[in-house]
Amino acid sequence: MSLQPTYDPIAVQPMRDALTSAGFEELTTPDEVDRILGPKNDETVLVMINSVCGCAAGSARPGVTLSAQNKVIPDHLTTVFAGQDKAAVAHLRDQYLGDVPPSSPFVALLKNGEVLGVLHRQDIEGRTPEDISTALTAAYDKACTKEGPSISSEEYEQLAHAVSCGSKIPMFGG
Repeated sequence: MSLQPTYDPIAVQPMRDALTSAGFEELTTPDEVDRILGPKNDETVLVMINSVCGCAAGSARPGVTLSAQNKVIPDHLTTVFAGQDKAAVAHLRDQYLGDVPPSSPFVALLKNGEVLGVLHRQDIEGRTPEDISTALTAAYDKACTKEGPSISSEEYEQLAHAVSCGSKIPMFGG
């Protein structure tokens, strides 16, 4: 597996910023994935496998950031980027997602190494950000205890979501 990013890192930075600006922590290496997901300490972790695809831009990123405005949220909001942070994504899938089929974009809620719920690409495509948020906040209300939101409502109102699709972004080095 080539570890070189598929797309120009500068071109995808706004897609990363859409999540980090909402309080998500990027996990770019296997060690960073282990740092958050390795300890069994009763903390909940939301992981979004970010993507350059249109459904990530139109539904997934806006939906997960909206969900982080809930009154309770996961202890950790995290993201890895498919096609960019290849070693981190592979490690996440191999070590923490078990038999869950790969997908991007993808969202999972985990606790103590157990996958509590997932949204695969087919659960995201054709759905609104509000649909995605509603599905996630229902899971948060059952499994999470950390007080939300991840950022203030004023900060959230200023949040800019990158809406470009990967088909419009040149391949890295291409």
